Formats: sequence, C-alpha cells, structure tokens
Amino acid sequence: MNAAVEIVFILVLLLSFAPWLICAKDRRLEVKMTLVQNASAHGAFCLDGSLPAYHLHRGFGAGARNWLLQFEGGGWCNDIPSCLERAQTRRGSTRYMTKYEIFSGILSNNASLNPDFYNWNRVKIRYCDGASFAGNAKFDNGTSSLYFRGQKIWEAIILDLLPKGLANARKALLSGCSAGGLATFLHCDEFTKYLPNNASVKCLSDAGFFLDERDISLNHTMRSLYKEIVELQGVEQNLDKNCTKSLYIPELCFFPQYALRYITTPFFILNSAYDVFQFHHILVPPSADPRGHWNRCKLNPAACNAHQIDVLQGFRSDMLSALRFFFASSRRGGMFINSCFAHCQSESQDTWFAVDSPRVHNKTIAEAVGDWYFRGRVTKEIDCPYPCNNSCHNLIP
Repeated sequence: MNAAVEIVFILVLLLSFAPWLICAKDRRLEVKMTLVQNASAHGAFCLDGSLPAYHLHRGFGAGARNWLLQFEGGGWCNDIPSCLERAQTRRGSTRYMTKYEIFSGILSNNASLNPDFYNWNRVKIRYCDGASFAGNAKFDNGTSSLYFRGQKIWEAIILDLLPKGLANARKALLSGCSAGGLATFLHCDEFTKYLPNNASVKCLSDAGFFLDERDISLNHTMRSLYKEIVELQGVEQNLDKNCTKSLYIPELCFFPQYALRYITTPFFILNSAYDVFQFHHILVPPSADPRGHWNRCKLNPAACNAHQIDVLQGFRSDMLSALRFFFASSRRGGMFINSCFAHCQSESQDTWFAVDSPRVHNKTIAEAVGDWYFRGRVTKEIDCPYPCNNSCHNLIP
C-alpha cells in the first residue's frame, strides 16, 4: 500500500468512527453545580460553613414536569475529630467539590441508557453534613466550628427547587445511594408533603438498607456508630416520631429496618444481599478481624473458605428476615435484592441498564424499577444465594 492510499484509508476509518466518537462523548453528561445562595437564611450550612449545593439537569418533552432527586452518598462522621477532618474534604464542604458532576445510570439523559427517566428533571443533591441529611446542631469550642445542619440543607434545597418547577411536579422520585440511600428512608414521607396532592410520588433507596447486625466478634459496631452520629449531630429530633415512640432505644430509628414500617409513601429497596460496604464495615469491620483472616475473602469472594461463606449466607438471611414484613405486607412497595458483591448500582450505567447488566429473573434493575413505578406491576425480585448469578458485576473496592 503506497503512502497516498494509506492516508485515504486512515481518513475513511476516521470518518467511519466519527459518529461513534461523538456519540460516546455525548453520553458523558456533565452537569454544573448550583450553590443555594439563600441557604444561610435557613441556617443551612455544610460542616465547614460553606453553602450547600446540587446539580440540576432540566427535563424536556413528556418529562418536563417530572422530577428525580438523588441524594449523594459518602459515609458519616461520628465524633468531633472525624467531622473536623471531613470538613476539609468534598464530603464536608462545597469548596472542595467538583463543580461539574457526571450524570449516568438513573441520572442519564440518554433514552437508550435510561428509558424511563431520561427526560425528567434530574437533581443530584450534594452531601456535606455527615449524617444522611438528618442533623440539626452546631459545635463551637472557640477555636473550631462545625455545622451539623443536614436537615436544614435538605429543606433549603427543596425550597430552592420548588419555584424552579418542583412545586408543579406531576411525577416525582426521591432516590439516593449509600448514606444517601439511608436519607431516602429518613425523608421519603416528608418529600411527599412538599408536592401537589395529585402528584405521583415514590421513593427508591439504593444500597441504603444498613442492618442493625452484630459483627463476627458479636459486637454491635454499626449500632454504636449510629448512636454516636445521632447524639453528636442532633438527629433524633428529625427521626420518625411514630418510630421513636415505639422503640426503647429511639436512635435505632436511624436504621432503615426499624423506620421502614412507618413509611407510607410507595418505596422501592435496591440492595445487594452481600453489600460490600456492610460486609467490610458492619459484618467484618477491621476491629473484629485484627489479624486479617478475612482480607483475601473481602477482596475476592472466590477466595472465601467454607466457614466464611456460611457467615456471608447468614448475613443474607438476616437481611431477608429484616425485609420479610415489607415483602409480605407492602402492596405498593418494590424490591430488587441481588447476590452481587456491590454497593450502589443505580448511578453506574453498567449496573443500571446495559447489555450485560446484573439481572434477577431475567430483569435488569432499571426494568424492575420501571415496572414498579410506571407499569403497576408488583416487583419484588430476590436473587438466589451466591454464587448462582452469573450476570453479577462484583464491584469490590
């Protein structure tokens, strides 16, 4: 092949792939941050005193009056040192956050990648308080200050969005991932009260069903953590009153398994039965495995020995037991509990809706959520135990 022919051949190839390259670039939707300028009037501040923020991508066509709000996740802080440290990161201050966020999965604006919600108004609510948007307190020792104002952040963002069209919503979905998934349990019914009486309002928690479970050393590690968060950040006042009145230990209502039965808004629970965050921090936290016997198993489920698999299957059983009442009694609720080692599956395109997405009973997560929200089908999918599901994407940090 001479030089001239070779150049022509390369040009033909580039022209052939140009539409694909443009399309691939278009799929990467980057959405600009909006600071809530009047948040200070509501006493709403991130841990470090900076203004809270969200990212809004406008809906269009038939979805112009529909709204999807997604709480960002990112763990918690449970004492002054950890909150001071957090305040100097993107988890505690909008000063350190990226000014543009990529919207994918349930937030995508591509009909082929997100067929049910692509043309809705989609909002990502940034997380900067460390208590799942539920605290209302302040720390000040004369040298350092911390604002535990998650509840007020949530309220200020809603008030900012109402005049932008949320007040006239026809359909709405409140969602969230991880600590944001927990926030969905805490704020679901409250969200409904802001919207028109004739609006169709539902909630979806992704990887937010954190269990009140003993770890492998039989300690209540997660219960202790949540107790510290609730006390430090003034969360109890914002927990469901019916729940706190019914329990001897009111702060347990920070756990979804206790709060769930009091939620009246239609709810969908998306969770892995082997959620890797819960596996690594609730079931086998570092404090319960000082010699690292579980390290190989944590990194690769195929490396787990028979005893470790039994422990993991026990954790799955406890999760299903905690969901039994919801599974049997909720007529408007939905579930997708798969057997993948993952944490958060709605924001990633690969796990939300793709050719090789995880499936349960031949249904993707996006299809299950769409059937539940739009098509009136009772969707309560529970996967068989590990390692039966070959479609899983095991997403292990």
